[in-house]
Amino acid sequence: MRFAVGVMALASCVGASVPRASAQVAETMMPEQSAAKAKQVLNQLIDAMGGQAYLNTRETDCTGRLAQFEHNGDLSGYTNFRDYWHLPDKNRTEYEVKGAKGGLLGVLIGQIPFKGGTIIEMYNGDEGWTMDKSGVSEQPATNVTDFKEQTKRDMDNVLRFRLKEEGMLFRYGGQDLVDMKPVEWVELVDREDRTFRLAVLQSSHLLARSVVITRDETTRERTEEVTAYGNYHLQGSVMAPLQVERKRDGRRLFQAFFDTCSFDQHFPADFFTKASLEKKYEESFSKKDREKAAKQKEKEERNN
Repeated sequence: MRFAVGVMALASCVGASVPRASAQVAETMMPEQSAAKAKQVLNQLIDAMGGQAYLNTRETDCTGRLAQFEHNGDLSGYTNFRDYWHLPDKNRTEYEVKGAKGGLLGVLIGQIPFKGGTIIEMYNGDEGWTMDKSGVSEQPATNVTDFKEQTKRDMDNVLRFRLKEEGMLFRYGGQDLVDMKPVEWVELVDREDRTFRLAVLQSSHLLARSVVITRDETTRERTEEVTAYGNYHLQGSVMAPLQVERKRDGRRLFQAFFDTCSFDQHFPADFFTKASLEKKYEESFSKKDREKAAKQKEKEERNN
């Protein structure tokens, strides 16, 4: 399941406080003991998610509804979407947008203005494209950069690919209560100084919350993204959180409500290519509509 998107409106979105007694116990551990305990909790999490079946998953196909929010936190509406991934860095999201609210990644990043209608956003490594009623266009370089950064923060990628990276630091953070449920905190720090804090439920060993802390390389300004996970269901051989909520620096970005998820359905070889979007565009719009859109696009480019 994609930890990158998903889930329900959980009332509290806490930072990373740990009860003092538990924190003191964690702090008295030798670094080797702390790292070993952290890895033990992570192994329990991976086992709870499906073990080797979870680790081996490379393709996901999920459908659901996305709740989008204005900058002031007010609900702006819902978007039906279908989200495809080939891990770690190929993503295709198809959705219906009412008005210029942006797509799924636009909600996550907050900087993709789109007109309403059927929209497909696609990223494949260092490339990205968008399909809407005006045709297929290249994603701006800044969007591709932001997407690549998101893949490095994504919990699925962290758990499947990044735990064995050279330079990854592990620390056990102690016990805590999250949404009145006992959890154990694990902290990771990668070579680029991203800090990941994972709250793992003691009862089920599933992920309750993740906190990703980064700093701007130039300004050193701190950014904190908190993601809450819930409503876990077994989808095939893998546990999936069907509700996810994310906040950035206290501002709610999205809630996602998944209906279904399937894994490793073997997408066509060209599924994450620009050519596949161009083919989809020709199938979705009549020749007359495509010609009209092309003329409108030319007019807008001249005016700009």
